[in-house]
Amino acid sequence: MPGQFQLVMRSGPTPGAVYPLEGDQIMVGRDSSNGVAINDAEVSRRHARLIFQGGKYVIEDLGSTNGTFVNGQRLAGPHVLKAGDVVAFGEQIVLMYDAVNIDPGATIASPRAVARPGTPVAPPIVPPPAQNYAGQVPSGPEMPVVAPPRTNLTPIIIAVALFLFVCACAGFFWWVDATYRWCVFFPFISGC
Repeated sequence: MPGQFQLVMRSGPTPGAVYPLEGDQIMVGRDSSNGVAINDAEVSRRHARLIFQGGKYVIEDLGSTNGTFVNGQRLAGPHVLKAGDVVAFGEQIVLMYDAVNIDPGATIASPRAVARPGTPVAPPIVPPPAQNYAGQVPSGPEMPVVAPPRTNLTPIIIAVALFLFVCACAGFFWWVDATYRWCVFFPFISGC
C-alpha cells in the first residue's frame, strides 16, 4: 500500500500517541488485545472496528455504550474515513485520522548514530514517564487478596459429641429392654 494511515490522539489518556493502522481489520477498544487499545473508562472493551476497503479505512461502531463519532456526528452505520477526519470515542477521547505518504525509495535514518572520536555525543532523548489520566481504567483486574475463611470447629465437635451421647443412651436402653434387665439397673421401678 503506497500510503500509511494512522490515528493521532488529540485528547484522552495519552495525547500525542500515534496509532499506525496496519492490516485489513483493526479493532479499537479498551481491552489490550485490540489493535488500537485505549485505556479509558469511556471506551468499551470492543468499541469500534476499522476495515480496509478500496484503499481506505471504513469505521463502524460495535454497539459501544458511549458511541463513536466522526466530525461530531454519531455513527449509525459504517463510515469511510478521509484524511483530517476527527474520530471520537465517547466525549473525551478524540483522535485525528491521517494519511502519511511513505516514499519507498527514501533513505531511512539509522536509529543509532556513531560518533567520531573527539565529537561530543548528545544524550539519548528519554520520553517523560506516563501520567495517570482521570478516566484511566486498570489494565487488568486487580483481585484483592483474601485469606481463606477460618472455620470454628467447636460447634461441630459439640454436635458430634452430643449425637454420639444420644446414640449411646439409646443403645443402652435398647440393650436393657432386650435383655429384661430393667430391675437390675432401675430397682426403684414399681413391679420389680
